Amino acid sequence: MLENDEFPEVDQTQVTNITTSDVGSVQAKMVRMHQSDVEIITAEEVELRQSAAANVKANVISANQSGLALVNADEIVASQSGLGFAQAGKLSMSGYTGAVVAGSAEVKNAMVGLVAGQEVHVSESRTGILFAQTVHGDVNTVLDTRGALIAGLTGGLFAGLMLLLGRVLFRRK
Repeated sequence: MLENDEFPEVDQTQVTNITTSDVGSVQAKMVRMHQSDVEIITAEEVELRQSAAANVKANVISANQSGLALVNADEIVASQSGLGFAQAGKLSMSGYTGAVVAGSAEVKNAMVGLVAGQEVHVSESRTGILFAQTVHGDVNTVLDTRGALIAGLTGGLFAGLMLLLGRVLFRRK
């Protein structure tokens, strides 16, 4: 059995360029991807073009026509891209996103399920839920106050009816 001490330490690669490849994990100072997919990326700077990544942790991420599932960065710039969950200090995006948590977020030509941030700039976009201290621009939310009230009442009524029906049908005799 080999001990971990027997393996030599490998310095972190400076720049990794990936083109039309399927990679499990990448760790480098800078990662550039084109038409590739990676499960895990850990880097200082990441640049994706027509690529996909499952889990990305970096200081700066730039994505163009790419898909990212879980993203954690100081700064994210994503154009015509899809993000599952993004956490950033500063985010600028267009495309589709499930949830964004950012200090400052600029959302342009996008559809976002949840946006939470200190300062949010919205332009020609739709959001499901928006939490922000300061909002700039015209906000089109899918669920406004009236819609949220109706959805809550309908959901509560439906859940109550299902519980009542369950008790009636499965009552012990």
